[in-house]
Amino acid sequence: MVEFAPDAVLVVLETTPAGELASSSAGLLGAASTIGTPVALLVADESRHDALAAAAGKFGAASVLVGHAGEANELTVPAVDAVAAAFELVRPAAVLLSHSADGRDIAGGFAARRSLPLAVDAVGVGSDEEGVVAHHSVYGGAYNVTSASTFGPLVITVRQGVIEERAQEVAEPDVSRLSVTPSGTRAATIESFEAASGSSTRPELRGAAKIVAGGRGLGSAEKFALVEQLADVLGAAVGASRAAVDAGYVPYAYQVGQTGVQVSPQLYVALGISGAIQHRAGMQTAKTIVAVNKDADAPIFAIADFGVVGDVFTVVPQLIAALKAKKG
Repeated sequence: MVEFAPDAVLVVLETTPAGELASSSAGLLGAASTIGTPVALLVADESRHDALAAAAGKFGAASVLVGHAGEANELTVPAVDAVAAAFELVRPAAVLLSHSADGRDIAGGFAARRSLPLAVDAVGVGSDEEGVVAHHSVYGGAYNVTSASTFGPLVITVRQGVIEERAQEVAEPDVSRLSVTPSGTRAATIESFEAASGSSTRPELRGAAKIVAGGRGLGSAEKFALVEQLADVLGAAVGASRAAVDAGYVPYAYQVGQTGVQVSPQLYVALGISGAIQHRAGMQTAKTIVAVNKDADAPIFAIADFGVVGDVFTVVPQLIAALKAKKG
């Protein structure tokens, strides 16, 4: 029987539709390593177990549990069954999941099933003499608060891209097959779906290390191309304010903010964004914020680490030229 460390932290790793580890995996395992010993859980088709376990080891998982995903058309329940089985086996100090759509769904189902405390959208984790704690940025980023469990291990969803720490790579993780007994709980099923094809050389917005975002100050969908040009030079993802999305400059998938994607990149460049509280709620935990706006009183400057008061169409082309020249 496999024995796990007393400070084991169960980390539920997601996979992409292509069968690869999700980009959130490195941050989750890094977060777990700061509070205990990471134990990764992979719920996937059996043919992918070996490759996924090896990838988890590269991200710092010394122990990996692999389980079958259940019926391919069932949502959430098979994953919750696997998390419940892993929880019984590992007896972890905490359970970490990504704050993605699937991660939130699984976390809520598992916490409800086991009557465990749930902390969502954490921007960091830690521990004190009483156990594991989760750190949150709340009320539009105006306050930082800490949540903890009174009884039982804490189930935590972690915002993607916010964790800088990385666990030490493990060459050969200890892989164990997880025996999962289906709960019989009714599950939503997928009757049919139509794949939407698309390709991009830019990083995915959620979880990106660098983001360039544009606001209504760009003036039009055609002029929003300036945002994309700077993003391509920086190797960054592209984002937008709600005002830019509402104006039809870019699709809703680009929206950063309280009603869009919440991000925590290493670098966030805001072009022509005034900085309304709804937008700041989704990005002000970024490590470095650079703002360019011709309005010196724009709220975005209150949270910016570096601010340029000027016309984006004058400032940004010069910045792009300088970056290209530096690259040689």
